[in-house]
Amino acid sequence: MHHVGILCENLERSLDFYQNILGLEINEARPHDKLPYRGAWLWVGSEMIHLMELPNPDPSTGRPEHGGRDRHTCIAIRDVSKLKDILDRAGIPYTLSRSGRPAIFTRDPDTNALEFTQV
Repeated sequence: MHHVGILCENLERSLDFYQNILGLEINEARPHDKLPYRGAWLWVGSEMIHLMELPNPDPSTGRPEHGGRDRHTCIAIRDVSKLKDILDRAGIPYTLSRSGRPAIFTRDPDTNALEFTQV
C-alpha cells in the first residue's frame, strides 16, 4: 500500500489530531499545492495518509459505535497502552478490541474510524 486517502472538513483541525495526538509527521516532499483542494501528506512508517479537505458524502451519524464494525484504517504500533494514555489525556473516546487482542479503535475529528494494533 502506498497511502490511504482520508476526507476532512477542516485541515488544521485534522492536522492537530494526526500530528499532535498521533505524532505523525508531514511529508514535505509531497505536493500540497498542486491539487484543486487543500490537503497534507503524513508519514505512517513508509506509507502515508493523504488528508483531503473535501466535502464528505458519508453521513457522520448512524455509523457503528465500535470502529471495528465500520470501514476503518488500521495502523500498526508498538505499544497500545501508550496510545491509550495519550487518548485518555486528550479526552478522546476509544474502544478496545472486543477479541481481546492488543488493539484500540478511535475516530478522528471527522468521525473516520481508525484502528491501532500492537505488533
